Amino acid sequence: MKSIERYFRVALLALVAILGLATSNKATAQHTLTLVGGAGATYARFYPAEEVRWIWGVQSYGVAWRYYSDTPRFVGAIGVDLEYMERGYKMGYTYTPSFDPNTGKEIRNYKFYTRNVNSLMMPIVWQPHFYLAKNRLRLFVEAAFVLSFNINSNYSYQDDRYPAGVYEWKVPRDNRFGYGLLGGAGFAVLIGQLEVGFKARYNFGYSDILRNRNKYYSNSTDGRENPFYYTPLRSPIDNLTFSLTIGWRFNKQGFSEWFVERRNRTERLENFNFSEATNSAAGGNNAARPGASGGGTRPGAGGATRPGTQRR
Repeated sequence: MKSIERYFRVALLALVAILGLATSNKATAQHTLTLVGGAGATYARFYPAEEVRWIWGVQSYGVAWRYYSDTPRFVGAIGVDLEYMERGYKMGYTYTPSFDPNTGKEIRNYKFYTRNVNSLMMPIVWQPHFYLAKNRLRLFVEAAFVLSFNINSNYSYQDDRYPAGVYEWKVPRDNRFGYGLLGGAGFAVLIGQLEVGFKARYNFGYSDILRNRNKYYSNSTDGRENPFYYTPLRSPIDNLTFSLTIGWRFNKQGFSEWFVERRNRTERLENFNFSEATNSAAGGNNAARPGASGGGTRPGAGGATRPGTQRR
């Protein structure tokens, strides 16, 4: 736990330093700092496939910095989060078979190995949004590229066949660093300079928690922490989280995008009328032609026909 606190403290100081530099310019009014805390579920996607279950009740908490655009052309925010997140998976390491007398199919009753991983996550976020209720309600979606660092881990067996313990990290077998993508949505209620809200996210892992068997083949030299007979080819971890947020906006008046007056469609169209411009141009050309004034026509145009033509 001390190592977790140390990593989280360093990450928090780094974010505060970034925020301090960012807010030192004239665009301070466009920044927010938000505390985030929540819970959810985690899951691993193994290849070749294993019997895997979701782990519910895992926690996450951290801080988020956002910079909001000061022009209406880009409606939304960009920012960086730093989060402590619990991840992991449940995998069936053994089972007891039985048969359904009606169908004759095998039924497997699994015993599960559980691994918990404590990670430091850094999503780099793009957050499009729009306002409702006279700028008091903000609805948003999120997309992010995520970097992660796995701090430590522990494991346990369901039937206590082996005692639970601390997972021993090995460089040839385990990945400390990871990456992935994130998507989500949520809302925030603006109360003065406070933003209080809720959001849901799905963190889709692309990196593997275990190196593939080309680098680490079997568990013949491992302890009870590794239940795999052969290391899987793929082992990314996903997380589903539901979080409450409370943020502080560094401006009493509001974001500058609120006060940019946008002309409606009718006003924009009135600035240029194509038919009037065409008629004006045509009238000016007629007036400039010889004989165009006083309702006159071009020479020879008064009922005459071109040579070689016959009036019908």
